[in-house]
Parts: sequence; structure tokens; C-alpha cells
Amino acid sequence: MKIDKDKIKELVKILDELNLTELSYSDGKTNIKVGKGAKGVISSTPIQTKTEKTKAIVQENYTAVKSPMVGTAYLAPEPGAKPFASKGKKVKKGDTLLIIEAMKTMNHIQSELDGEVLEICVKDGEAIEFDQLLVKII
Repeated sequence: MKIDKDKIKELVKILDELNLTELSYSDGKTNIKVGKGAKGVISSTPIQTKTEKTKAIVQENYTAVKSPMVGTAYLAPEPGAKPFASKGKKVKKGDTLLIIEAMKTMNHIQSELDGEVLEICVKDGEAIEFDQLLVKII
């Protein structure tokens, strides 16, 4: 069997252009599947909150970990297991924060920095959208 390197390069280009993690192609004779690892999209966003007692505005800076894809969020490696991350937990760069299942592929969303989890913004098993806020890290 001859490998069509040009077709693979073309599929990888499409994968990058559409910001996908996996792509399958079939022409009836040949099946090609290309993929890459998933990483969370990170942005730093200031937020403002009001406290009821003082009515003061508190400025909080956090790093937002956003979804790089559409899928289902899982906060633990399996049902009933300890979650990857929780509010107040210290995380290091490379630690898994959660998993997004997309097209039967488990994509580990990892922290891109050292810090502390301020908030988990999704629920276990929740359907999520591209660019949805997943985790806040300070």
C-alpha cells in the first residue's frame, strides 16, 4: 500500500484551519485519519463582582481556560473517581483539569500555568460549546 503524503498534508492543513483535533477521510479505497492533542484556549480576563454588604466593586484577575472544541466535559477520569481539579486546588502547568469527549476521543485539557483553581465553570457530563469558559485559574 502506497501512502499518499500529499493527501495527509492537505488533511493536516484543513485540521489546523478549522481548529479540529481529529479528521477522517475516505475515498472508497483508502481511509485516512489524522489528529492532534488538545489544549485549552487561555485568556486573561478581569471580572467585577459586587458584595452585598459593602456594595464595593472587587476586581479579580484570573486566567480563563476555554474549550477548544465541542463535546462533553468530564471532571474525573471515570464515574465515581476523584475529580482532576476542584475549587482551591493548586495546579501546575501540564496538570489535567478535565476531559472533553469529542467524536469518541478523550481530549485532556491541561493547565497552561501554575496556579490555583478559582472556579470550575462546567458540570460533569455537561455538553459544552467551542470557546466556552471551563475553568478559572488565579
